[in-house]
Amino acid sequence: MQPPTPRQDFPPPLPSPPPLRLVVADDNPVVRAGLTALLSDRVDTTVVAEATDGREAYEAALRHRPDVILLDVRMPGVDGISALPHLVRLAPVMMLTYSHETETVREALRLGAGGYLVHGEFTTEQLVRAVRDVSEGRPHVTPGAAKALLTELRSSATAHAILEQPTPANHFPPNPLSQLQSPVGQSYRSRFQLSTREAEIMDLIASGMTNQQIAAMCFISEKTVKNHINRIFAKLHSTNRSQAAAKWLGVA
Repeated sequence: MQPPTPRQDFPPPLPSPPPLRLVVADDNPVVRAGLTALLSDRVDTTVVAEATDGREAYEAALRHRPDVILLDVRMPGVDGISALPHLVRLAPVMMLTYSHETETVREALRLGAGGYLVHGEFTTEQLVRAVRDVSEGRPHVTPGAAKALLTELRSSATAHAILEQPTPANHFPPNPLSQLQSPVGQSYRSRFQLSTREAEIMDLIASGMTNQQIAAMCFISEKTVKNHINRIFAKLHSTNRSQAAAKWLGVA
């Protein structure tokens, strides 16, 4: 009688994906070395090159073809914003910096950055998750950068509302609300009937924040955040964050 065949797992476990190959660009040697040490001692990420400015980052990206470039904003020589339009042609770029000025965040995202992380606002695991998200085309923004964008968004909305105020000298129909508006001309709140707080939270969801981050930023509990999200999903006729964000951003 033959001995029983050793049991094998079925189906066999899938092989682990190869580590993401990264280029780290920062003129501060301490920050650069710290990031390299954090991201090289892992099975899911590895740093293939370092750079001290945008020019070196471009040369490294050409040579190594990384999965993601981590890019500082302020560097001598060629700074991150100047290099960004050239780098995004070679690989996804995630800004990783201490700068969270509104204009800088907006310009970086306009020029194609896939994410914007501010030092001090993330853990190592959150950094790795953000790198993975950006490599797969999912934007990732930390609270400081999102707050800068929201501040500008609110300022722009207020300025637009002031400009839209009718003057007595003009002639308007007796009831402007009786005229149909195109979706582009309507505010998100009028389209979806979100409250002020719900609209604020939906902006944060669309920026990629977690419930924990939203709770910290809005000074409310995570349970309250979940309650708001449930009401938002009902109003947007969505079942998950991706669907809600797509509708909210007008890409659904």
